[in-house]
Amino acid sequence: MGSERQYGWMWVEAREALEQAERLQRQLLRYLGPGTDAAVWEPPVDIQETPDGLILFFALPGVVPEQIDVRLESAALAVSATRRLKLGYPNAVIRRLEIPQGRFFRRVPLSGVALAVVATRYEDGCLEVRLTRRGRIDI
Repeated sequence: MGSERQYGWMWVEAREALEQAERLQRQLLRYLGPGTDAAVWEPPVDIQETPDGLILFFALPGVVPEQIDVRLESAALAVSATRRLKLGYPNAVIRRLEIPQGRFFRRVPLSGVALAVVATRYEDGCLEVRLTRRGRIDI
């Protein structure tokens, strides 16, 4: 048995552990300062580049679409809202919370030519944001 085959499983497990650590890091609360909206979490985002621009998919389960704020800044796309805790029963005792609650904020850095938000759509717990561009974008 070659050493590559013998130790390959360790690399696979190490990569999976790093991916899990990155997911947990995005879900952890960050303290930004005093105030009721200080603690935030970051939703995961998928980014696809098309010939016309970018499509961003934010995972936002349980977020009310009307409360989502999408802002295109000079060098980033900022998305924010609040995910409220929903109890299945008024006197339920919480045993575990794994889905992030409270205010979230995610800023996706963008560089290159000027962009414009051409469409946003919220479906099945995901926010889709479509941006158009005239030149190349580096993320």
